[in-house]
Amino acid sequence: MKTTIPCKITYSKEDACWYVRSPGFYRGIMTYGDSLAEAKKMAAEAVTGLLETDLDHDIKFRIPKKPASPDWYEIEIPSGLAFALWLRFMRKSRGMTLADIAGKMGVKYQVCQKLENPRTANPTLKTLRKLERIFDTELIVI
Repeated sequence: MKTTIPCKITYSKEDACWYVRSPGFYRGIMTYGDSLAEAKKMAAEAVTGLLETDLDHDIKFRIPKKPASPDWYEIEIPSGLAFALWLRFMRKSRGMTLADIAGKMGVKYQVCQKLENPRTANPTLKTLRKLERIFDTELIVI
């Protein structure tokens, strides 16, 4: 599972640094780096922090599309966070609660609560297969 957030990264000769912006992403992200690699790293940290905070506060999220422009880069977020976002989206889009998912999986509520937390999400293949059946989707392609 790979989730990316588009960020515009441009070099400023005047400031001798790379500026990162993602104005279409929530309240917007703005950071910088001394090199393109550092700017991408800083963008990943900013995006991750914002999404984790939004998950903690149950704020609705939206992943924007990448504009067709050479100075826009896809910034990958950690897989645990991507999974937690996916699970919350799938659950809420079907009007389900954590208790509903737990009941369908045959596990305790707290197990599902941990799966939706990017700091504790670490699903097993067995868990992923159960979620595939619940949401009638395919996560694992072999």
